[in-house]
Amino acid sequence: MNIAHFQKHFVAIGANLPGRDGCTPLATCERGLRAIASLPYLHGAVRSRWFTSAPIPAADQPRYINGVVRAEGAVTPEKLLADLQAIEAAAGRTRDKSNEARVLDLDIIDLAGLRRPEPAPILPHPRAHLRAFVLLPLRDVAPNWTHPTLLLSVTALLAALPPQDIHPV
Repeated sequence: MNIAHFQKHFVAIGANLPGRDGCTPLATCERGLRAIASLPYLHGAVRSRWFTSAPIPAADQPRYINGVVRAEGAVTPEKLLADLQAIEAAAGRTRDKSNEARVLDLDIIDLAGLRRPEPAPILPHPRAHLRAFVLLPLRDVAPNWTHPTLLLSVTALLAALPPQDIHPV
């Protein structure tokens, strides 16, 4: 069993549709953050600034609100993934097709540096290094973070990105 004992974990938070009760994507992200912070095996949750970004890949859908939460604890990848998907479902998330607009999206970016190509969740997140909407908030909460597989700093990864439409909220 792969258990990360009291090491740093990073979860990306995003939304671009109103919540079930009509709340804004930002409010939904805040609720998602509180739900993550309340998981009994995590502690010390720290949130990045919120950012607004255009959808990637480009699509005719609303802009996203994005952030990253850093927390510590002991959890298996499967347990954290199941709990994050339960939080998404409680917020009204459906999974019909990839890259669709969503009420709430929670992705494990890094689980204590664990590298695993399978089973789900793949770690580190396979596209995190290509997305400013992950890397900018990640730099807020972990300015010295290094990608576990690529062995590049968050700063180097950001410098290598093409321009992306993202701004602090």
